[in-house]
Amino acid sequence: MNTQVPDLSAINEFLLCPTPDAWVEAALREPEMMLIDHANCEKKAAGTALNLMFRYLNDFELLHKMSRLAREELRHFEQVLAIMESRGIAYPHVSASRYAAGLRAEVRSAEPGRLIDTLICGAIIEARSCERFARIAPQLDEELQRFYLSLLKSEARHFRDYLHLAQKAADEDIEPRVQTLLEKEKELVEGCDGQFRFHSGVPKDMLSKT
Repeated sequence: MNTQVPDLSAINEFLLCPTPDAWVEAALREPEMMLIDHANCEKKAAGTALNLMFRYLNDFELLHKMSRLAREELRHFEQVLAIMESRGIAYPHVSASRYAAGLRAEVRSAEPGRLIDTLICGAIIEARSCERFARIAPQLDEELQRFYLSLLKSEARHFRDYLHLAQKAADEDIEPRVQTLLEKEKELVEGCDGQFRFHSGVPKDMLSKT
């Protein structure tokens, strides 16, 4: 395989925990659900970027970066759909995991805290997506392995862009707030979820394997 794996040390150092082995086992057990929810994640990521573009019109750097991010996420969505279609995988409605909602429940309501926290949450979600793509890719078939490894560079850039924009929006160091939200993310990743999803914690029936 010719796909070059970028250096993900910054992302692995940023996150407070690795994806549990039990999640990887669940993903390998439910590859169709992994693709279905991956498609949902790409679509939601594009929606988040577009929402930021509509809400914060005076930040031209944010508008440029979110426009590019939305286009890339929608392109990834199309790529996942193509893989699903080629494999005869239907695209049903499925419930979301508590991961993104759990993070966003911590977002402050008043500005500029709302923007800062939203951007930090975006950075965390992109970092976790990147970490999971890298974690699961070596155990997938050749097509999916190549596809997931091809996503790492853009996901890592999205992580950096979100963090940069969050710091730019603040008039003080954002590190304490980043750590607070990362602690919440760790709790969600290592906690129990009723069902497997791309961003779920450990599925309930896999708890004994953590």
